[in-house]
Amino acid sequence: MRCTILASGSKGNCVFLEGESGALLLDAGLSTKEALQRMERASLDAGKIDAVLVTHEHGDHIKGLDVLARRLAVPVFGTGGTLDDFLHFRRTSDKQIESHICRYHERFEIGDFEIEPFAISHDAAEPCGFIIREKEIRFGYCTDTGIITNEIFELLRRCDGIVLESNHCPDMLQNGPYPESLKRRIRSKRGHLSNIAAARCLQTLGKDVPRVILAHLSETNNTPERVIASAREGLGLFYEEKNLIIASQCGTSGSCPQQMKL
Repeated sequence: MRCTILASGSKGNCVFLEGESGALLLDAGLSTKEALQRMERASLDAGKIDAVLVTHEHGDHIKGLDVLARRLAVPVFGTGGTLDDFLHFRRTSDKQIESHICRYHERFEIGDFEIEPFAISHDAAEPCGFIIREKEIRFGYCTDTGIITNEIFELLRRCDGIVLESNHCPDMLQNGPYPESLKRRIRSKRGHLSNIAAARCLQTLGKDVPRVILAHLSETNNTPERVIASAREGLGLFYEEKNLIIASQCGTSGSCPQQMKL
């Protein structure tokens, strides 16, 4: 299994997860044109995509969903709350799109992938993360959550690789330009995970998860250097044992897409 970050951050989120015989797209927060261009740059075959899994209905996760799903002729999977909001309030097209409701902890299969959605804590209709398994390899995708519950932790610790949010530095957020109402939202239990909270999670995971991508960094309230420093402090002696990647928003001139092989 190979995970490729096509985009990660408030301007768009999109991950290509490739297995032995198929692939999944996690979120579609890029325009269709940009998503396909980034796949091409990373030598990824868009024709292998079997479905799009959506974590929640915020624009940076579904911006290109409608057009991309129709262009690729693939189904969309999301929770009932996510799909209801997307289909009835976010879409501007009346063209048919295939969609399927998934429920927390009810596993389902797409090709050779077994997928288990789980609840996260975010200010969306019914947000979720995903545990995805192909044969003996397990991958966890957990962004846009204000807290890591015991349930989330137990799911992630059994994975061979994870994408985990490390959104903001608390000091930068507190002293930054955002209005106080937005600051409260971000640091709330239904907001975004701070560097400190992500580092605590990594500390508890210890050596259980060998490959980690820290994602959804704020361009205003964080820096890759602060994320690395926080992760290093949290992991301690385990830091050198990790395959640790800091995901970025990427762009036409950036070093992305970034890849991790599980």
